[in-house]
Amino acid sequence: MNQSPLYIRVHPDDNVAIVANDGGLGEGATFADGLVLRERVPQGHKVALKDLAEGDAVIRYNVVIGYATKALPKGSWINEHVTRMPTPPELHDLPIATIKAPDESPLEGFTFEGYRNADGSVGTRNILAITTTVQCVADVVQHAVTRIKAELLPRYPNVDDVVSLGHTYGCGVAIDAPDAMVPIRTVRNIALNPNFGGEVMMVSLGCEKLQPERLMPPGTIPIAAASAETEDVADIGDNTHDDNGGTVVLQDEAHVGFGSMIESIMRMAETHLKRLNNRRRETCSAADLVVGVQCGGSDAFSGLTANPAVGFATDLLVRAGATVMFSEVTEVRDGVAQLTARAANREVAQAIIREMQWYDDYLKRGGADRSANTTPGNKKGGLSNIVEKAMGSIVKSGSSTISGVLSPGEKVKQKGLIYAATPASDFICGTLQLAAGINLHVFTTGRGTPYSLAEVPVLKVATRSDLARRWHDLMDVNAGTIATGEATIADVGWELFRLMLDVASGKKQTKAEALKLHNALVLFNPAPVT
Repeated sequence: MNQSPLYIRVHPDDNVAIVANDGGLGEGATFADGLVLRERVPQGHKVALKDLAEGDAVIRYNVVIGYATKALPKGSWINEHVTRMPTPPELHDLPIATIKAPDESPLEGFTFEGYRNADGSVGTRNILAITTTVQCVADVVQHAVTRIKAELLPRYPNVDDVVSLGHTYGCGVAIDAPDAMVPIRTVRNIALNPNFGGEVMMVSLGCEKLQPERLMPPGTIPIAAASAETEDVADIGDNTHDDNGGTVVLQDEAHVGFGSMIESIMRMAETHLKRLNNRRRETCSAADLVVGVQCGGSDAFSGLTANPAVGFATDLLVRAGATVMFSEVTEVRDGVAQLTARAANREVAQAIIREMQWYDDYLKRGGADRSANTTPGNKKGGLSNIVEKAMGSIVKSGSSTISGVLSPGEKVKQKGLIYAATPASDFICGTLQLAAGINLHVFTTGRGTPYSLAEVPVLKVATRSDLARRWHDLMDVNAGTIATGEATIADVGWELFRLMLDVASGKKQTKAEALKLHNALVLFNPAPVT
């Protein structure tokens, strides 16, 4: 079906709009209001709605996203080649807790079937996770996991999966450097994710800098897990670290050959599997959800369809008493005033500013700035720069008050909307949100990505109907219907909210979960490597 030329303008004061038609539009295409394209404009890219002189502001989302580097007549294609970025906003004289969230009534009566943990958290899956203290043991653990899945897991039908929490940290690093706390607490807190039921099992090489006692100091593990019976591993010998529920040390003298290492890991794994297999789902309030929201492979539709729908669902979750965290420092940096204005109080606003300043300094040390964020795919999808990308990214957070802030690798301890400071890298952000304690993940994409996590279900939301059609077996929700007028933001927001409850209950699997697609964990390590 041929579609008439169509553009989408976000705000009445915008002087650019994006072309909505699949495949874009050619020179001479005429819109209903008489606007004529002066050149071909790809789908999602901007067209000037009025004549722009050199130096004029380019406005989208009612925000200055750039300045024209030359005269751009009405109907011109506006992209990164004909604009320059604004300077970043200063981190002082910002509005502090000036915006009150809409007065919405609590959302009651919504539940899911989850796994309640001793520490009060709730899992959406029942997974045995094997933590590694150092990268050296990663392949040994993965070998063991393959055998555990084939030989042991079928005996324990109530356990969903076995995963290796492999990473590239643990030795050859400045372990006592101040910033080393970031990767260390990340690995520690991932092991304590609600989906693992408090069962902490570690594999260590033995000579690494990140020793098991440093990774999991006494008292770190919930008492119920640490004191659980371990008779089935008593014969492993000195290669166990009793305080944290079990550690296999590969360099221990008891191990003679590779086979004995694998046998030790499998023996210890079986004790954890037995306990996990006794767990049962029970009805839990939607308030027990801890949801991370993120975007990747973004395009110009991200801020129009998928991210606003996620923002609507975010508000529903907060009204239901749940915890939702949004992240990606460089993808909110240009909207910092929006965040500090929505902070619950001055303390929260100052914490937001602190994280922005820390990341500014971190980028400066590396000889980079926020402009390094935008990818070739983002630009191909119509996002000219990080300012435009940030305006579309922030809307995932909805309109609720920001009640707390987390530094990278910290674990969440409160309800409501949380800003969890992370890099914008999909893999690093997802890893840090896992450490923060999410039990469900929502990921929006316009260009398309097979990104997923083995540790929590990841719901993928497509920004465009064309992507949802082509990647039909990878996308869980099509927000492109918002752009075509087939659905409203509220329609898709409610669809996503209800799907989250079904996925959290185990009634449905996400597309990536069914395909067993997942990305490796990637730690954020700002400390030196020696």
